[in-house]
Amino acid sequence: MKKNRPTSILVVDDDKTHRIMLKTMLKQWGWQTEEADDGTTAIEAVHNTPFDAVLMDVRMTKLDGMEALRRIHAYNPAIPVIIMTAYSSVDAAVEAIKIGAHDYLTKPLDFDRLKLTMARALDHRQIQENKDSSHNNKTFSLDTGTIIGNSGPMRELMEMVSYVAPSEATVLISGESGTGKELIAAALHHNSARKNGPFIKVNCAALVENLLESELFGHEKGAFTGADRRREGKFVQANGGTLFLDEIGETSPGMQAKLLRVLQEHEIQRVGGQETIAVDVRVLAASNRNLEEEVAQGAFREDLYYRLNVVPLHVPPLKERREDIPPLAEYFVEKFAKKNNRQISGITPRCMALLLNYPWPGNVRELENAIERGIILMRGDYLDEESLPIPVQRFAMKTETPPFASAATSPGSLEEAERIVITNILAETGGNKSEASRRLNITRKTLLSKMHKYGLT
Repeated sequence: MKKNRPTSILVVDDDKTHRIMLKTMLKQWGWQTEEADDGTTAIEAVHNTPFDAVLMDVRMTKLDGMEALRRIHAYNPAIPVIIMTAYSSVDAAVEAIKIGAHDYLTKPLDFDRLKLTMARALDHRQIQENKDSSHNNKTFSLDTGTIIGNSGPMRELMEMVSYVAPSEATVLISGESGTGKELIAAALHHNSARKNGPFIKVNCAALVENLLESELFGHEKGAFTGADRRREGKFVQANGGTLFLDEIGETSPGMQAKLLRVLQEHEIQRVGGQETIAVDVRVLAASNRNLEEEVAQGAFREDLYYRLNVVPLHVPPLKERREDIPPLAEYFVEKFAKKNNRQISGITPRCMALLLNYPWPGNVRELENAIERGIILMRGDYLDEESLPIPVQRFAMKTETPPFASAATSPGSLEEAERIVITNILAETGGNKSEASRRLNITRKTLLSKMHKYGLT
């Protein structure tokens, strides 16, 4: 349920003057505050009061902030804790985030950054509250664009997108190549308050470091050979909107340091320039690498990883959501039939069974390419397995129970494929059996028989 109380923040600092100053600023921004002068008092306060966030200093005389953080996080990990430190040690800051801190700030505090960091922490808390309050309600309104899929894994993913999209949280999208990470990023943007702003995409793997720096931050005239005029970078172009950094794991250590600075300070410098430019950009990032493993191996900055991974989203591979293959295949058939001026009546059951059984190492992108090739090469009115790429056909020949074998000899392939296809078509037609039989190119009587056979009546 949505809370009916005002937002309350606990300020923890043994420096009374600094504590009063912080309370004053937070109240000016519309948030109620309470105070604690050491870690022990803070822990007691969290046990007695449902705070929405905690702003806490590290160095305190009785119980330091790191130990207080451990105990607060153990008691209630949902409370975002922002750590303040006068010592800008990256190691200490990363350690605080590992323990459970939502973020960290260095003293003397930048008040603009404090306000933004606190707002994002409260956003993150609201996401969790919304998710917890509606975990039994699987209906949600979302502009999904061209995202297709009603499988369990995809419904869970899109439900998370619906919670996260309205916030300002940085999101790290993981998943194998070809799963549709860019579509998820687009859905986050188009369902956010920034939807009327620009959505700018950058493939970090496509450019070497110097070119990527210019692409992201822009450059001044004369900054390098060929820079005959000033150029604005993608961060400036995305101002007021969203910047999607695809394949963030491919960036060099130097570029990672520059990106970390932007996420921390919300300002950039053009290549060859001295002027700092403030940017209001929500950053979404994606990688097909396991960045947690990259961090452990020293190949990716730990502090940048935690900055990006405020909300993690994982896009499942196609092999883990096979029930989405029929609607995806039908969508691509319609798309490429129109693009290539082809008339097509549908997909043969044998072909659909093959599509359902093939492992799709290239995921949705590979399925899309296979369907496009099939549409171009098909000879009849229906897309059949002979029009599909050779690797897909070879897979069918190597399997012990070919997807196009008879139902009597292969109950686990064709019959399962047929059941899934019929189930999806009935769902798409709202249970209209006449329309479903027309789409399946079978009689209504045959459809009713198959529905009875598969327990769909």
